[in-house]
Amino acid sequence: MTEGADVERAHGFANQRLVVVPRPLVREALARPITRHLVVTDAGVFPAAEDHGRYRPGGAEETIIILCVAGRGWVETAGTRTDVGKGTAVVLPGGTGQAHAYGAATHDPWTIWWCHVRGSDVPELVTEAGIRPDGPIIPLLAVDRLTAMLDEIITALEKDQSPARLVVTAGMAWKLLATLAVDRRVPEKGTPLQQAMNYLEERADGTIRLPELAALVGVSSSHLSKLFREATGGGVLTHHTALKMARARHLLDTTDLTIAQVGREVGLQDQFYFSRQFRRLHGVSPSVYRAERKG
Repeated sequence: MTEGADVERAHGFANQRLVVVPRPLVREALARPITRHLVVTDAGVFPAAEDHGRYRPGGAEETIIILCVAGRGWVETAGTRTDVGKGTAVVLPGGTGQAHAYGAATHDPWTIWWCHVRGSDVPELVTEAGIRPDGPIIPLLAVDRLTAMLDEIITALEKDQSPARLVVTAGMAWKLLATLAVDRRVPEKGTPLQQAMNYLEERADGTIRLPELAALVGVSSSHLSKLFREATGGGVLTHHTALKMARARHLLDTTDLTIAQVGREVGLQDQFYFSRQFRRLHGVSPSVYRAERKG
């Protein structure tokens, strides 16, 4: 770990907000039906946190979530030090016993919103976010949305740490971690995956060949397939079919087009093939789907 990191300030910054849930209350929460799945143990905001840093040679019991919204910092895990900039999340899994350290950059120190969480759901949410010991960083797509969630958590815990308040903040923190997991999988703007997804979305009524799409975005077919599997759990054609079916559902719900016409609108000229594809995904035929009461 970085020499001297353990003597840097953990808190005490101008205009900071800091809430710590008493540990007996945390233990009680972890024994109750809802909050045993997730409980917020600490949360805060450190603006322009000069000399901020923590060094934990044995890691932490809590999973630590840090959102850097301005300035710069760093994090060190598994012997690897990574710079952290604006619009970045750091997630350090708890209960691993693995040493970690993090802190503000000497010049342009970071402003961070953060919370610590425990509970049985946390490891699965962290895994879903794709966090690894040597890869604790997540680029953020909508920083304001995430800081608003943390603001709600901090504001709630500043009022009290009653069992009801811990339930409310558990739901907020679950949403925060789930959002981070989704952000990890959404392609960054301008990447081959994002370009390919946009191309398919704009052509939900057409057909596409994988080699042509791969050439269009500048990668090999195998690499593009790998990107789609990692992001969506399926291949390129599976994703394109899902877009077609989403368009078909919209048309079935909002128009009087016949089943055959809906199929043609999504590029499937054979009504029977369209119906088979629709049933395979939805478990019912297009006509049965249209007749179902919704809302």
